[in-house]
Amino acid sequence: MALGFLNKMIGLKVAAPPAERMHRVAGRELPLRIVENARARRLTLRIEPGGRGLRVTVPPGLSRSREVEEFLDRHTGWLEEKLKKLPERPLVRPGIKIPVRGVPHLIVHDPAGRGAARLVVQEGGPVLIVPGDGERLPRRVADLLKREAKRDIEALVAKHTASIGKRARAIRFRDTKSRWGSCTSDGALSFSWRIMMAPPLVIDYLVAHEVAHLKEMNHSARFWKLCRELCPETDRCRDWLKRNGTALQAIGFE
Repeated sequence: MALGFLNKMIGLKVAAPPAERMHRVAGRELPLRIVENARARRLTLRIEPGGRGLRVTVPPGLSRSREVEEFLDRHTGWLEEKLKKLPERPLVRPGIKIPVRGVPHLIVHDPAGRGAARLVVQEGGPVLIVPGDGERLPRRVADLLKREAKRDIEALVAKHTASIGKRARAIRFRDTKSRWGSCTSDGALSFSWRIMMAPPLVIDYLVAHEVAHLKEMNHSARFWKLCRELCPETDRCRDWLKRNGTALQAIGFE
């Protein structure tokens, strides 16, 4: 028996899959996700970190209704004001600097070079050299951050899980828009590879935060106590992410 039919038979309401499209506002074309939530009693609107998209949460059955369009129209002015205050969305390209572990690196394109992007220190300072086709440069920079994230974060997960006597079932890396990390109830950890642009202490805090969820799947006082035991700089690093996270999310790798 199909799951959808079974749910109807027993009276369960099934949320529709998120509706996705582009929405034009303040001279920008932004991805818009319309997500049904069974606990929602009204429509809510949020701008994803870095201005990378919009998200409307709606009660069940409203994801494709005219009410959503009217809701967006009413909030056009609010969106325009908020988007104006966001940092510019810099695109990864030769000649700009992006941070790696908190240290600004100048992006240098080497069209005749081969292999993967690499980090080097030259007389003028830290450099991120990207060989090959210029059109693939942003992707190669993102690939470098993913490799660095895998190396650093897997080691930090091993350290922190050993401290609490728990194991992570899996470690995944994504380019998430709304959160830096997550932990599922079955012990799978996910991290945004963009965190590699943050200072090492902040990276350590993020890993400690998600590993602490392996033992405390909440944000209770016990959770924060454990988090601070794993990372004594928790409060300072949490504040750093609140102040600077939007700018890191705004960097364009497309």
